[in-house]
Amino acid sequence: MVSRKKPRPADRLGRWIGRSIVFFVTGSVLWVIVYRFVPPPITFTMLGDLLEGHAVSKDWMPLSRIAPAMPHAAIAAEDAKFCSHGGFDREAIEKAMAHNESGGRIRGGSTISQQTAKNAFLWQGGGFVRKGLEAWFTVLIENLWGKRRIMEVYLNIAETGIGTYGVNAGSQRYFHHDASKLTSIEASRMAAVLPLPKKRGAVVPKGFTRRYGNAIAARSAVVEREAMDACLR
Repeated sequence: MVSRKKPRPADRLGRWIGRSIVFFVTGSVLWVIVYRFVPPPITFTMLGDLLEGHAVSKDWMPLSRIAPAMPHAAIAAEDAKFCSHGGFDREAIEKAMAHNESGGRIRGGSTISQQTAKNAFLWQGGGFVRKGLEAWFTVLIENLWGKRRIMEVYLNIAETGIGTYGVNAGSQRYFHHDASKLTSIEASRMAAVLPLPKKRGAVVPKGFTRRYGNAIAARSAVVEREAMDACLR
């Protein structure tokens, strides 16, 4: 009778790691495919607000109905190369790193694609694990969604205030009308709030937020004039 050789611990570990990788890759791809057609019902950031006792306000609106001024402002404020990069803007990342090393206000180099991947599938905060997962999901959405869907999801799940998610809910909160009626200055003020939605207000903004909103409004005109939003048309 031939006895079977008992697998070594290293072999068992290798099989477990291999199966875990296959499960993660398959699961994440399917998750991204589902969100290609279905609005994300909830995010980890929303769950955090709920756990802190905040009500969550969100109101999905298709990109085709959102005023063009809003994606123009988002591109102007967050990612001027949105339509031309493959998910990552190396130049922006290098500039942000150099700026942060010199001190002062911390600046990020994330593209709209990276922010969408983080907001839709991950949690806020830093760390190598989260950044690595963000890069993976960024590659997936760039290849499985395309630019229009990325912008649509971004504008619908980005935090626009405490417990407020998406530009439509934000527009109703700040300007008392839906996102289809956003003016250029309203969209620019909303875009100015996006980096720090819990600390900045889009209504009667002051100081840095007001100056930043005005700068975004000026750049938004350039986005439209130079067709920097071509991938959304």
